[in-house]
Amino acid sequence: MQTIDRESAGSARVAIVGGIHGDEPAGVRIVERLAAELSPLDLPDGEATDGDAESEGFVRLILANEPAIEAETRYTDADLNRAFPGDADSDEYERALAPRLAAELEGVDAVLALHTSHSAPPPFAIYSDLTESVRRTVTGLPVDHVVDAGGLRSTTLDSAVPHTVSIEVGRQGSEEAVAFGYEACRAFLRAHGALADEPPTFSETVVVEGREEVPKGGGEPRVHYANFEAIPEGAVFAEDDVYTHRVEEPGVVPILASERGYDDIFGMYGHVSGVVKPPGEGELRVYPLDEPVGTGDGDGEQNGADRSEHAE
Repeated sequence: MQTIDRESAGSARVAIVGGIHGDEPAGVRIVERLAAELSPLDLPDGEATDGDAESEGFVRLILANEPAIEAETRYTDADLNRAFPGDADSDEYERALAPRLAAELEGVDAVLALHTSHSAPPPFAIYSDLTESVRRTVTGLPVDHVVDAGGLRSTTLDSAVPHTVSIEVGRQGSEEAVAFGYEACRAFLRAHGALADEPPTFSETVVVEGREEVPKGGGEPRVHYANFEAIPEGAVFAEDDVYTHRVEEPGVVPILASERGYDDIFGMYGHVSGVVKPPGEGELRVYPLDEPVGTGDGDGEQNGADRSEHAE
């Protein structure tokens, strides 16, 4: 694991993590670019360091799974993003790495974990616990959807480390994922006051509740609906020689839908549960789509201009 601390424009302690999966090079390239562009962290005695930050605010950049990155494989012994909280004494590299990574993020005010997949665009965010920090992150990112994964797994980084948001920045191996992820990281830094090149932009974000994984059997896989596309009641979402997944209730949308991205699942089912409002525009909760916003929570932030189109 490589940790690089850089200067923050404000007092927030924020972190960006790439390379959780070694076969997702976009996150590695983005972290390396940010490390080259952001100013080194100056300690009180005036000396620069790439080690632990001692000033009030910092940007912590982490390349998590270096052996897997070097081998260009998802993991060496176990999937790191299924290994939390981990075990420091484990013989499996990633299971022993998990608590070390969590320790590097202890006390951090906001964390953004970078991922790519074989699923189709658009990019989207994922959280497990809606905190004020998470609200600021997801409404400050240039994404239209955020998945509430709180009811799915408890072994991921965003479920184990407070104030963490994961972001799927695009198709694995694509230049579009690198370009979009880099801009998303800069938006994340602006949202938390760590980058002052321009004001942050906040917009309400549609929340999709993750419900269940859709199993894959064998033979030729076929997926008929794209991410966040409403599946009509009674329609087949995906099928192969073993399964035919017909949706029998309204309001179901796919998440991480892919024919060959995963060995054992076609993706997940989700339901649109509402929207999360930007900071200062209502309470910390998910608002149903047809519910008006109440009074603001008084932190002084205002919603910015509409987001520009993101890369697909």
